Amino acid sequence: MASTSASRTHGATGRIRTATATLYEDNQSLISDIRRAVGAMKEIAVDLERDNQFERVKELENAVIELLGTHEDCSHFSSTIQSVGEKYQPGPELTDFDQLFKNEVAMLKANSSSDPQNHPLMRQFREAVWNVHHAGEPMPGEEQEDIVMTSNQCNILNVTCPLSGKPITELQHPVRSVVCKHVYDKGSIMHYLRSKNTRCPVAACPKVLQADKVVCDPLLLVEIDELRAMKEHTVMTDVIEDFTELDEE
Repeated sequence: MASTSASRTHGATGRIRTATATLYEDNQSLISDIRRAVGAMKEIAVDLERDNQFERVKELENAVIELLGTHEDCSHFSSTIQSVGEKYQPGPELTDFDQLFKNEVAMLKANSSSDPQNHPLMRQFREAVWNVHHAGEPMPGEEQEDIVMTSNQCNILNVTCPLSGKPITELQHPVRSVVCKHVYDKGSIMHYLRSKNTRCPVAACPKVLQADKVVCDPLLLVEIDELRAMKEHTVMTDVIEDFTELDEE
């Protein structure tokens, strides 16, 4: 009887983890769609700013703020899904998953000080619009160092693959560890793991990798696109500064 009960418990736990993994993937896809939408809205705002349609730019900015609020809610929900999937253990009574999720989300929000106004994507939106008419100039109330630090914020932990040496932005098949969040070239990391290596190849990272936990998650390609756009913007800013220095001379 005890063996049967343990088997049922294990089966229930496995089903919950499978369900939360699927739900997590769906929610991450939604987050990636939101980030793509914000990127598209930024490009539209830049075009409107060039046409001096300032009121429409402001309307888009307000819409982005609202969308980033939804982005934060989805991020909390993703964290909740992961937490429930990892911690859930069946008890003697039926689990109220609705209340379980609500409590977890409430706890995450209570411990979070995030504000859509201060989100890096909001900062990038405003900077792109500002640069239409004021390229190379700090935005009002900000020093140049603050702009560089904020604009370079990114969720990609390593900018090159530790195995192939290629920049992350140039990888054809990037994958990311679910455990430590480092990014690799898929072919290189799979060959590395098949060679009986298990420790993450990024220097000083102690995490152990598994082939089925190194994946191209829904957000990875979006974040690589954002990293690529940041690099292109940095190059353009450097060019503008060089011309400004030449004019001053």
